[in-house]
Amino acid sequence: MAPNKKMGRPTDDPKIKGYRLRLSAKDDEILTFCAEKTGKPKSEILKMGLYKVYSELKKE
Repeated sequence: MAPNKKMGRPTDDPKIKGYRLRLSAKDDEILTFCAEKTGKPKSEILKMGLYKVYSELKKE
């Protein structure tokens, strides 16, 4: 029997880091609203926020 290999599509940008986030009920409500309105997963909304802050800081 062959050894188990990783499954999934190959990527140029593997997601190797994981973070745990604690949100208040209000923060979760806002995140859920944004995800529903955009049709994107909550993780993608959080990444969008990260890149927005990064972009603003790079301008300074």
